[in-house]
Amino acid sequence: NLLGRFDTSAVPENTIEQNFFTCSDLGGAEALFKKAAEKNYIGVALLSDKEGVYGLGIALTKGEIYYIPVEGLLTGDYICAALKEIADSTILCSIDVKSMLKHVGLEDAGHVFDTGVAVYLLNPLKSSYTFDDIAREYLDGALLPTRTDLLGKDSLKAAWEKSSDGLMSYACHLAYTAYATREPIENALKETEMWNVYRKIELPLIFTLDSMEKWGIRVKGEELKAYGEKLQVRIAELEKLIYEQAGEEFNINSPKQLGVILFEKMGIPGGRKTKTGYSTAADILEKLAPEQPIVNDILEYRQLTKLKSTYADGLSAVIEADGRIHSTFNQTITATGRISSTEPNLQNIPVRTELGSEIRKMFVPQDGCVFVDADYSQIELRVLAHIAQDQHMQEAFTSGMDIHTATAAQVFHVAPEDVTPLMRRHAKAVNFGIVYGISEFSLAEDIGVTRKEAKAYIDRYLENYAGVRAYMKDIVAKAKQDGFVTTLFGRRRNLPELKSSNFNIRSFGERVALNTPIQGTAADIIKLAMIYVDKTLREQKLQARLVLQVHDELIVECPVSEREQVTALLTEQMEHVAKLSVPLLAEAKSGAAYYDVNTLGSR
Repeated sequence: NLLGRFDTSAVPENTIEQNFFTCSDLGGAEALFKKAAEKNYIGVALLSDKEGVYGLGIALTKGEIYYIPVEGLLTGDYICAALKEIADSTILCSIDVKSMLKHVGLEDAGHVFDTGVAVYLLNPLKSSYTFDDIAREYLDGALLPTRTDLLGKDSLKAAWEKSSDGLMSYACHLAYTAYATREPIENALKETEMWNVYRKIELPLIFTLDSMEKWGIRVKGEELKAYGEKLQVRIAELEKLIYEQAGEEFNINSPKQLGVILFEKMGIPGGRKTKTGYSTAADILEKLAPEQPIVNDILEYRQLTKLKSTYADGLSAVIEADGRIHSTFNQTITATGRISSTEPNLQNIPVRTELGSEIRKMFVPQDGCVFVDADYSQIELRVLAHIAQDQHMQEAFTSGMDIHTATAAQVFHVAPEDVTPLMRRHAKAVNFGIVYGISEFSLAEDIGVTRKEAKAYIDRYLENYAGVRAYMKDIVAKAKQDGFVTTLFGRRRNLPELKSSNFNIRSFGERVALNTPIQGTAADIIKLAMIYVDKTLREQKLQARLVLQVHDELIVECPVSEREQVTALLTEQMEHVAKLSVPLLAEAKSGAAYYDVNTLGSR
């Protein structure tokens, strides 16, 4: 049935109009799917969420675009089964393959093309990758209506329940865009030499992340609730203490009210005035805390209220019926290529304080299982040693010597055995800071020395690590010439900031030029490790599954009987996923809770 053109009353006059057709009977859908299976590739848009499937947009050509609503005999299960069968002979192009995998059980990355992930790779600096943005950029400035134009603020389910024509138009525009942009996007990936990054890293990673999201991670809900109640008791005590010292009740969470109490009423020195009042930022309060009991109490209050709202309450609210949290792992968010975790963020569970790290005790494997956790040791510095071809740094890693001790020995001109803990700490700050283009001012602030001393540390570091010094100079010069930098695997980041007339913006671009090849390569390595670990676990028919990735750390949940095999497999895959001029080292632990296996301290 021809539904006609979409309603143009809510969209700009110069928007392209497109004919779409709706197919709402079983016979028509069967014929359509048969025709789709004969194509080399088609555009698809499965409209779905956690609750179900609402319809399918399907583009056979640029002018032959259909909508199949979920109604009557056209069930969500029927549509998903048909898509799975079509994928055996036809490539499914979609703007969001991972959301489709929640309902269509595909396993082969060769059967899909993910437009959203591909355009992220081509330009990782954007904040979102919507179908109308993609069409405008890759279809000669084509103007398509936005999701809001078509659906307003309605969810997919709400639009489906209303039988909204906008839902049909939305599905068809998604499918059309995925189909029509596939060729220009693939050409762009090949022109920028990122086709292999897309094909060998980003595309298979979609399937690994989907598995992690479906599997989830178990959390002790009752213990988390009790932990929140315990925090609330202490928060109430602190409120009372703070009010007593201030001589009145006020909103502790209001920076404006807090500033007035501390710096005007109580006359505490050290206040810094801003346009909106006094600054009560953590760095200012931390300097005052040793001499001011009320400030110490305020800092503790802030810490505990954050723990309660974000973790005790926040995590409790997202534990699903299976007793597990199913986070979303995003691969199109960060400019560096790193994976992020949202709804909730499981990459930022506290570890620095004892009270905060208590939360990690509540993340546990299912009964009869353990967590096996492996963490890359100083991966960014190892990547730097390889890329810069720095002899001293390579010798330290190859010999197995602690890199921070080795650096301290070089910088302070002492034997390694004479390096003090303070020297090592200072050397560590320089090691990690140098690849971020750290300034002498920032280093001085970080380690509590004068700017003159900090400059001397940096100068001595660069004097001893000549390869690093040459890399820092050469990479910025090359980036200015090319307009971009790449990782060892070919991931590219454009750097328009280097042409800015603004000094601060240009300096930022130079720091990014220094860091992106290092951090981006480390991100590529951890992604490849995730893909290989996930693949090998399945090939060996183990019950173990990858459940979490946090920065340079992978966590696998496995039966106790598989512990030794999984520990060996995890370290083997992580250490041999890339061949560098220095060894990659992954340190593994296993235990009965996330608290027991966390290896963050190994950095």
